[in-house]
Amino acid sequence: MAAGCSSTPSGKSRNRPFRTKRPAQRGVFCFKMVFFALFFCYTEKNKSARRRKKAVGMDSIIIGIAGGTGSGKTTLTRRLKERFGQDVSVISHDNYYKRHDELPYEERCRLNYDHPDAFDTDLMVEQIGALRRGETIACPVYDFTVHNRSSETLLIAPTSVIVLEGILIFADEKLRSLMDVKIFVDTDADVRILRRVVRDVKKRGRSLDSVVKQYLTTVKPMHEQFVEPSKRYADIIVPEGGKNLVALDMIIRRVEHHIRQNGGA
Repeated sequence: MAAGCSSTPSGKSRNRPFRTKRPAQRGVFCFKMVFFALFFCYTEKNKSARRRKKAVGMDSIIIGIAGGTGSGKTTLTRRLKERFGQDVSVISHDNYYKRHDELPYEERCRLNYDHPDAFDTDLMVEQIGALRRGETIACPVYDFTVHNRSSETLLIAPTSVIVLEGILIFADEKLRSLMDVKIFVDTDADVRILRRVVRDVKKRGRSLDSVVKQYLTTVKPMHEQFVEPSKRYADIIVPEGGKNLVALDMIIRRVEHHIRQNGGA
């Protein structure tokens, strides 16, 4: 009996410390869980902030693709866009042609659209700066069928890679200085004029006579005066543009390296 009597109190005494320690253990456990949860949230928040900082364009690489009309700039640009998708934003210099609402259609047709003064390059420089600051821009849209800027705009978000494309993007020092990589697409004049004729007649609603006249009076002289000399600023000269698979592969590898460094796909 003594043993039996002594076993009951001792059993209770053994249970008391267990019951008194469990709330404390639960408290420590809860504290650890809250601590690790907060630490995880803080870490993820910092990671997200870094990802946002990179995604918004602060670490964007800007690639300029220049060359004469019909040289293959747009094909090369399209290949990069197809390859990298949402990691690439494309801005065409053509969309920054100045607005001429004050002129009738007939007079707008006679303007020299191949001279640097035909573009609102200051606006383009300003908007590229906004992209690098992480801002979405309202890019103007040019309507080639009426030779004037449209009332519409195109929203462009900042990305890891920004491609600038146009015949005269190397001719302006302010615009040129924003570019990390400058590519000049070099194609024979005969090929370029044929491509231009097909494009302007089929896609822009021009007549064959108007295309030839424009080429002889403004396109060719301006190419020789401004476009061809700007080739000296290029880091890379690519014959045949997007059809040059060797050059395209080299450019893709450079872009892939940048995207990997900045946490992209």
